[in-house]
Amino acid sequence: MASSENESSSQSSPSSSCMQKFKLYETRSNFYMIGRDKSRTNWRVLKIDRLDPSELNISEDSTIYTAIECSDLLRRIHEGNKATGGLKFVTTCYGIVGFIKFLGPYYMLLITKRRQIGSICGHNVYAVSKSEMIPLPNPSVQFNIANSRNENRYKKLLCTVDLTKDFYFSYSYHVMRSLQKNLCNNVADHVLYETMFVWNEFLTRGIRNHLQNTLWTVALVYGFFKQATLSVSGREFKLTLIARRSRHYAGTRYLKRGVNERGRVANDVETEQIVFENVSEGCPMQISSVVQNRGSIPLFWSQETSRLNLKPDIVLSKRDQNYKATRLHFENLVKRYGNPIIILNLIKTQERKPRESILRAEFANAIDLINKDLSDEDRLRFLHWDLHKHSRSKATDALLLLGKVAAYALTLTGFFYCRVTPALKVEGSTYQPSPESLDSGNSSSQNHCDNDNKDAYDNNLHVDDDNSIFSERRGQWRATTQSQEFFRTLQRYYSNAYMDAEKQHAINVFLGYFQPQHGKPAVWELGSDQHYGGRNGETNLDEDGR
Repeated sequence: MASSENESSSQSSPSSSCMQKFKLYETRSNFYMIGRDKSRTNWRVLKIDRLDPSELNISEDSTIYTAIECSDLLRRIHEGNKATGGLKFVTTCYGIVGFIKFLGPYYMLLITKRRQIGSICGHNVYAVSKSEMIPLPNPSVQFNIANSRNENRYKKLLCTVDLTKDFYFSYSYHVMRSLQKNLCNNVADHVLYETMFVWNEFLTRGIRNHLQNTLWTVALVYGFFKQATLSVSGREFKLTLIARRSRHYAGTRYLKRGVNERGRVANDVETEQIVFENVSEGCPMQISSVVQNRGSIPLFWSQETSRLNLKPDIVLSKRDQNYKATRLHFENLVKRYGNPIIILNLIKTQERKPRESILRAEFANAIDLINKDLSDEDRLRFLHWDLHKHSRSKATDALLLLGKVAAYALTLTGFFYCRVTPALKVEGSTYQPSPESLDSGNSSSQNHCDNDNKDAYDNNLHVDDDNSIFSERRGQWRATTQSQEFFRTLQRYYSNAYMDAEKQHAINVFLGYFQPQHGKPAVWELGSDQHYGGRNGETNLDEDGR
């Protein structure tokens, strides 16, 4: 857990000229995409070739048009193509998700409907309501697909990645980065797509390399986004909870566990809580942010998925005496967030049949060994706390104890606080709290905020094992929560036994970790946990995912 991130001091403001609405037209030989900005003053044109099925040929008109000039251009294109059917309207869309090729032609993925789910400092955040995959070649263009059945299966496989669930984006705010990084460090839009939290990095790679800009695409973040309005002592605040799931070593629950050779862990999620006071438009705003990270235990471990077992055994699949991959994982966290790194280990201490406790002991050994090579200042702070045991004890207020852990962490890391002008210029700096300044405030207002906060976190943690802790704190019957856990276990077992392999294949194709090739095995012919990647059989990714 860390929130005062290592960044240089400079000012950053999202582009004011970003395009937010598009119309797609077609002739026999080209697609024409017309984009405009929010104010409807700037119009641009993108041309996509439809006659070469095997190559992605894209060109951007350098001219910025007015609405009238753009209409005139479309009229002239229609007149010039009358002999082959003229110019036809295809669809309205809200950004390109990317381009993909299986065994035949290229396809274009578009967002055709969106919905606003919130805003940060006046910048709207959207979710995808509907998407569409459009083949690029004109239907009359002949292309050779040796196995059209496999081509159709790949198309169906990709469509199982539901962009309408848990994906979000913004045209003018970098949702893949924390508030502190956005306000304190300026990074080129082109590079932003290559961060670990942009899931369509691979899909947009072709168009970004062609155009050297990101005007036509949207960067999709996969995770969770929720905003709520809080009223405390007559003042109104906005609570924003953002979870960003890493695209590295990504996959389904049982097929991706632990760490890989590069130190990337499964289920790597950065969660950011932003709080700002609602103020009149044009007034400076006080805003704060705290960031924490969760992920799979960074050891080489797995769970048996072939047995008919509701709780598959946990297996340490590989012994790494020097814990090289574990070290890489924490070195990566230090690069991302800075020191100190505080590890809160919530897994079980005692079990009738050792499962989680196997990992607990091995993880403790790993941290002890790693800390021997670190200075006292940089050592990993490691806290063991059996959440399962304490959340079921009537004598223990689990949330109160976790609150104390949070207070301890915040005194070490601090959190980001500043005053922001309407132009997104920073007037403040990070804040280092004292223990006395945490967990204070009017008790009735505090309880109201606590409940709103728990609701948001409860929804965010829907994939975790022990999210029932908040429900029990609110007074629900223990029998009800135990029943919910049982049905969650059944649901996970069913998903694991019958659906996870297909989901994993879809994720690997979407992220570009598997790219189909003629004469090579199809993705469904390989093991779903197999390490495979690009057209040369490798992922070809460096530490930044490029």
